[in-house]
Parts: sequence; C-alpha cells; structure tokens
Amino acid sequence: MIKDLINTELYDKTHNGLAIHFIKRYIAEPYKDESFISSNLSVLLIKSGRFKIRLREIVQDLSTHHLLVIPKNALCTFMEIEDKIQLYLITFSSEFAIQNSLRKNLVDSFYFLVRKEPLKLALEDKDYQVLSMIYKLIYFVNKDKKSSGLDQELNRISFNLFLYELKIIYSKYTTETVLHFSRKENLTIQFLTILSIHCIKHHQVKYYAGALFITPAYLNKVIKETTGRTVKEFIIEALVIEAKSMLEEVQNTIEEIAEALHFSSFSAFSSFFKKYTDSTPSQYRQNSIENIKKQ
Repeated sequence: MIKDLINTELYDKTHNGLAIHFIKRYIAEPYKDESFISSNLSVLLIKSGRFKIRLREIVQDLSTHHLLVIPKNALCTFMEIEDKIQLYLITFSSEFAIQNSLRKNLVDSFYFLVRKEPLKLALEDKDYQVLSMIYKLIYFVNKDKKSSGLDQELNRISFNLFLYELKIIYSKYTTETVLHFSRKENLTIQFLTILSIHCIKHHQVKYYAGALFITPAYLNKVIKETTGRTVKEFIIEALVIEAKSMLEEVQNTIEEIAEALHFSSFSAFSSFFKKYTDSTPSQYRQNSIENIKKQ
C-alpha cells in the first residue's frame, strides 16, 4: 500500500504534480522482501506506530514523530510494518515544487529536491504538531478536486508553508551534522539559488554558467542529470512565475512589466508569455481581476 502511494502517478486526472495521503489505519500484508525504486520525492511523518524500511542499504527504524525524506529513484525495501501505524505521506515532483516555490526565501528547500540520500529526523512534539497541521491543511485543500479555482492559490500557499517548515526543521535538526553533497548536487543548488535572485534580469544560460565558472554545456549536462530538466527550462519557468506575479498586481502597465523583466520590447514579452502560458499578458491579467472579484 505505502509502496503504491510513494509511486503514485503524479500527472493524471487526479493529480497535478502532488499527492497527499493520511493513513489512519494500515493493514499489514504478509512480509515480503520486495524492493522497489521510488518514483517520486516523498516525505513521511509518523503519527503513531513503527516500521522499518531499508533505503540505499541503510535500515531506517521509524516510530512516533519521525520524519523521513525519501529521495526520488531510491532503492527501497519495507521490512516490518505494524498494523496500527498512522502516518502522513506527501509525494511531489520537482517540477511542481519549482513551479510553486521559486522564491528567494525558499531557496534552502531546494536541498530536498537534489538530495540523493534519505534524511531521517526525530521531531520534538512542537515541531511535529506544526508539521502535522500543515499536512492536514494540504490534505483538505486537495481533497475536493472539483472545488473552485481559488483553491489552486490556497494549494500553492499551503505547499509553500510546508516547504518553509521543512526549511526550519532542516536548519534546527542538522546544525551539528555535516551533510555532504556531490559536486553536481552543489552546482545544482548554486544554480537554483542564483536563478532565484537574477532571473528577472538574466535570461541566458551563459550568464549562469559564467557565474559558476563552468561552460554552458557542462551546466546543462549537470542540471539535466540531477533534475531531469534543462537550464533553459528552469529560466523560462522562473520568468513565467515572475511575470504572472507582476501581472496579478495592477499598479504597473504591461509595458512597464516587460521593461522590468528586461525584454527587448512589449511584443517580445507578449510573444514569450503567450508561447509558454497559452494566454496573452492582458488576458492573464483580466482573468486574475475577475477571480479576485469572485472572492
């Protein structure tokens, strides 16, 4: 059961890059030493009970208030699971996380997107209570997929809250532990950090490669290997997010937004936005205004 939830298909009629589950009573199946590869990045929070899982040849013994981050493409084997176990489980794609959290104050959360090693933490009661409430919020926001379009924004906010709390927990519980990242993982984190700061002004791959003192070809190879996406895709994603954010504010004209985003002209910005969102800037702004009026 947990295996199937970890490997949920995240892009179908039910999900759009994220899935969350609250297992209130797990019915243990006969023990099988069955291994599988995790399809998604998953974060488990144990409410009660106990189970063991082997990740990358290391046995993780989990019990009440344990947090476990399972990287994508990790070799997993469930070893022992109690019938009475209760847990929260959220799985999401790196694409979903980048689309919903590319903000400067959440850069530290990118660590969870590129980590290749599992991360297990025993949370204090206060931290557990806060994180479990955020899990519940995301769960109820995503429970009714037919709800209003306003829930999409609430979903984004609650997911950002989840990443922000992970960032706090990560900093609090790992201050005395040296976490090692490979050179490629470090380059990915550095690239995403620089991108979050400079994406408005710099749109070219060569700028980010130069800032990291490597060639554009090597940067693209590393980012593709660690995330499955190209550098250009990340730059485009960042620009679209910034453009949408600016268009949702009405104090600046679209021409001023095009200039602020360092496009050569209004028409260049309009063509870019239309290409990657299937909507013109003016149409997107009008839809945003209408959604606000409906609130």
